[in-house]
This record gives sequence, structure tokens and C-alpha cells, in this order.
Amino acid sequence: MNLESPLDSLKGIGEKTRQTFARAGIENLGDLIRYYPRMYERFERPIAVRDLSEGETAAVRAQLIEPIASRSIRGLTISAARCSDGSDLLSLTWFNMPYLRNTLRPGIPYVFRGRVKAKGQRLLIEQPAVFHEEQYDEMQDTLRPVYPLVKGLSGRTVQKAVRQVLSSKELLREYLPGEIRESCRLAEYNYAVEQIHFPADEHALRMARRRLVFDEFFFFLLQLRSLKAAREKSENAFSIRPSGKTEKLILGLPYELTGAQKRVWQTIEGEMQGKNVMARLIQGDVGSGKTIVAVLALLTAADSGYQGALMAPTEVLARQHYQFLSGLMEKNGFRIGTVLLTGSMTARQKREAYEKMASGEASIIVGTHALIQEKAVYKNLALVITDEQHRFGVRQREMLAKKGDMPHTIVMSATPIPRTLAVILYGDLDISVIDEMPASRLPIKNCVVNTGYRRKAYEFIERQAALGHQAYVICPMVEESEEMEEAENVVEYARRLRRELPADIRIEYLHGRMKPSEKNEIMERFLANEIQVLVSTTVVEVGVDVPNATVMLIENAERFGLAQLHQLRGRVGRGGAQSYCIFMHTLEGKQIEERLDILCRSNDGFEIANRDMQLRGPGDLFGVRQSGVLDFSLADVYSDADVLQQANEAAGALLSRDPQLELPEHAALKAQYDALVRRQTGQLNL
Repeated sequence: MNLESPLDSLKGIGEKTRQTFARAGIENLGDLIRYYPRMYERFERPIAVRDLSEGETAAVRAQLIEPIASRSIRGLTISAARCSDGSDLLSLTWFNMPYLRNTLRPGIPYVFRGRVKAKGQRLLIEQPAVFHEEQYDEMQDTLRPVYPLVKGLSGRTVQKAVRQVLSSKELLREYLPGEIRESCRLAEYNYAVEQIHFPADEHALRMARRRLVFDEFFFFLLQLRSLKAAREKSENAFSIRPSGKTEKLILGLPYELTGAQKRVWQTIEGEMQGKNVMARLIQGDVGSGKTIVAVLALLTAADSGYQGALMAPTEVLARQHYQFLSGLMEKNGFRIGTVLLTGSMTARQKREAYEKMASGEASIIVGTHALIQEKAVYKNLALVITDEQHRFGVRQREMLAKKGDMPHTIVMSATPIPRTLAVILYGDLDISVIDEMPASRLPIKNCVVNTGYRRKAYEFIERQAALGHQAYVICPMVEESEEMEEAENVVEYARRLRRELPADIRIEYLHGRMKPSEKNEIMERFLANEIQVLVSTTVVEVGVDVPNATVMLIENAERFGLAQLHQLRGRVGRGGAQSYCIFMHTLEGKQIEERLDILCRSNDGFEIANRDMQLRGPGDLFGVRQSGVLDFSLADVYSDADVLQQANEAAGALLSRDPQLELPEHAALKAQYDALVRRQTGQLNL
């Protein structure tokens, strides 16, 4: 048995359970070990009811003083009761849990745990977890992992399976060279994996997380340096000349390019004609105008007789890019073949696109990951562009580049990353920044509020919908978790919002666990204004332009990094109407409000990113959202900036001594690196 062994090689994992794990992306033992908890809960000592404070998560040891009463309101079952520990009364409320009437009895001591809220003059806990006294005593003062779950998969099932794998120590072999572990003060791998899942205490958890974060950065940087080394050896093999079509297109735009756009375009145009292969990152806030610069580059390559490809992270965004490009070509009378290639297209549609790509009839190809599939063959690919780069790994970018003979590369990112970190994270690229916004774009109006303003926020959304506009509501979770009652969740939130808003306002939800076809269908309907309010997780962070969307309400705003909040609000303000962003925080505190107020004072993504890096510190192990930058599993480029610096230095020193990892002492590291590459390639269904 090894880490590539299928999950059903474990005891107790039958076919049904295996399929449930597969829905969470867990196919083998290695996937399971890397299925890290998303947060941890500390089970504190119970306190007296009279000592409870609004906003805290607490446990009380108490007895019900009356039977649980249940009632139904619009399909929602609400169960309620009161309890007491002798010091005071506490109200309890559960949603859609009618069976509790038959399982919880008055007069029997239980431990009720959850987030304390105020309702009028009394305190209550909504959706409290319930424990028998001896059960809670065993858990007290411990850290328990909270895993991201899918329907049918419980945290207990994941824990049991992980413990089985961890019992086989020979599966988890150390691969980092001793000098790196010693100089960077890193924990041993076995220890790190065990403690990330089942930490003995906070210190052990921090040590474990630091080691695994280092590994994520380290292997990422090894791949990046490999890509850079290959490109530095290549000269520009393409005879690309200036195109008069680009000038015509620029003059025909209904707006003037900003100074930053002109500056970046001049740099790119010059490099495409230069001696060496271009490899450039275009960084700029959402709405700063990166796409039109990419269009100019694609048009230049096509007019010189070559092909250019633009890869987007979602089908809806790819389709929007395609329609934008096709419209510009038609409007300007350019006879340049442009095709779309996505996974959901029919076999016939794909075949026609493949034929046009292979023959050269298509000079501009727009698509998703389908652009790097085996069947996608290009005639003379000279330029590859990846949009929203942080959603693509180094491997995807490299594989798209290999579709041509070392083509020019442009990657675009709206993720605001401080330059000191960007130089490392995009180490194989030269960096250009579009740091101006179009003059016609109205600044977004922002406000930071607590949950007491939720009713007013709903009324505001209702008024905007009456004006014909649309709104996003962002929640941190997908489904209710028994350990995280206080976090708003997408599915239940959408149901609740349908009860709060008029029936003529269409409300739907969107989250990352939905099938791609479902997500595409929802986004297409939202784009067409068939949906007025979209309740979503952060999957809309990288989304299509919906010019009609004017409101962004972000629940539990304190759970997100500032840079991610800034990028989320960039989903509105894309049209001519005034747009608004409401940051609603559940936790109270001066520090939380001051942190979120930074977003009210600035719309500059790079300024916010620098403040985010300064404020995040070493990260919060108990629930702070990760930034999502470059889709690391654990690593956060803001709070883990010091580890990123260490990993960068270590990777550079190692490769300077052993560029191909050929030395005997690096055999285990090379095997781990090769396994990572195989895994990434396999995930792309190649």
C-alpha cells in the first residue's frame, strides 16, 4: 500500500463511501492526506449562562426547563426551548431539526455550544451543538479538525480514514534535504502531517502548518524556475511586425486608453518583435482594462500570420471574451478567424474548432482548459495568454506554451499582490502594472456594518432590483456545518432571502461544488438578468462582467483577507450606474471594524494588498479565510510571506548546486517532485 493506492484499500471504505469521497476530490490515500482541515475548533470549558456575552462562541452546562416546541414557517421547521444552569435562562433555537423533540428531555444535563446572539433583552444560541456531559468532557480543551465536506460525508468519516493512513508511518517518508529543514527550522514531514490533522496543541499546529506551507511554496518555485530556465534559452522564432490594425482598433474604441494601458501595450508590442521570447505578467485591478491590451497582442500575432490563444478559468468568462473579440473584429472589418473551445461544447463543435486550429484557419483561439487537451493541435502558435493567472498553476501555463514552439507568453491577474511577493510568485515573468482606472468608471461606494443592518441591506437590494439592477451576496460556506453555526451558508441563505424579498425577485445560489454545467447555466442566466440576486461563495471572484450588477453584500466579511474582499467588490461597478459594496461583519470589535474600514478609505488594490500583508501576520488558525491566490491548499501569500521568502532562497540555493536534482541525496525530493507533476497532469485529464 502506498499514497497512490485507491481509497477503498482502507478498512471500512466500501463502494458507496468511496464514491462519496470522490465527490470531494479524494481518490487515493495521498489525496486523503492532503485533504487538510479548513479550520479547527477549540472546545472551551463551559461557562455560566449569566457570564455569556453576545458575539462569542461558548458552551454552557444546562438543563431544558421545558419540552422543545416546534412550528413550521414557509417550509422551515423551527424548534425552540429554554434552558437554565441555575444562574440565568438561555433561549435555544434549531432549524430543520424536528427530531430533537424526541431526543432531548427536560431535567437532563447537556452541554449546549454555539454562537451567542441577542434578541431583545435576552440571549439565545441558534443551532447549538448538543453534547452529553461525558462526551464534552473528553473533547474539552482540545483542537478538533473541521473539514470541508460534501453531502453524505461526515467529519467523523474523514477523521477515521485519515487516522488509518497515519498509522502506516512507512507511507510518509521525509524528502526534504536535512540542511533545508535545519536552516529553515522545519518540522519533520510525518510529524507535520499528523499534527495538521490532529494537533496536540496550538504550537504543534503552527509548526505543522509552517512545514506544509513551506513545501507548497518550495515545489511551486521549483516548477517556476524550471519554466524560467527553459525560456531563457529560447530566442524569438517568430517574425512579428507592427500591425496597422491595432491602431485602427484603438482609434475606433468608444473610449481612450489610459496612460498605463498605452505604456504596457508599447512594451508588449516591442517585446513581440524583439530578439528573445516574451514572458510578461500584466497586473491590474478588476476593470483596469487588461483585456483590451491582450486583444491588441492577439491581433498583432494574427496579422503577422500566426496564432494566439487566450485561456480563461471558466466557460462563461471564455465565452464572454470570445464574444468581445468577435465583435471587435466584425466592427472593424478584420477578416481574422476566431474560434471558441470549451469542455461543454458538443463533439461536432469541438471537431470543427480542432480542424480550424490545426489548419490555421483560426488565428485567435479562446477557451478554457480545453485548449491544453491532447486533441487541441495548433498550426503555428506564437502567443499564449492566460487570464486570471492565479486560477492556473504553473503546469497548465507550461502545457499551453508547449502547444507551440516556445511562444510568447502573457499572463493577466487582477489579484493585487505586493511587488515584493509578485517578483517571487511570478519569478519567470517580467511585470507590468496597469495602475490607472478608466476615467468613466465611477468609484464604488462602500460601507462597513454589523448584522443589525441586515434588514436595511435587504431593503436596499430590493430598491436596486426595482430599478432593474442586480446584486451579489457572498457567503463563506456552501452548506451548514454542525461546528460552524455562525457562518452564513449559501444554500440556506438563498432560502432565507427568498422569504425576505418579494417573489418577483429571482434568487439563485452558486458554489464551487456544483457541476461546471450548472455553474455556467447560473452565470449565463445572471448575465441575462433572469436572476436578480445571486447568492454565492467566492467562485464569482473570477467571473464575467455583469454591467447591470450594482450591489455586492459580503456576509461574514471578517473571515476574508482584505485583498480578496477588494477583488470580490470588483464584480460590481462594471457598468455606468453607481455601485455599492456592503461589508457585513458578524464578530464585533474595534480591530475588525478598523481593518474593514481600510476598504472604505481606498479603492487601490495594491495599497490594500500591502496593508493586508502588514495586518495578516502569521495567520489565524481558527477560521481566517485564505486569500485564494494561486490556489495553494494551505499557503497564504500575505500571512505566510516570510515562509515564501525562505522557500524562494532555499529553492535557489538547491538548484544552483543541483539544477536537475540528480544527486543521490536528492533522490527522494526528485521522486516527490515528479509525483506532484504527474498528479497535476492527471488532474487536467490529459
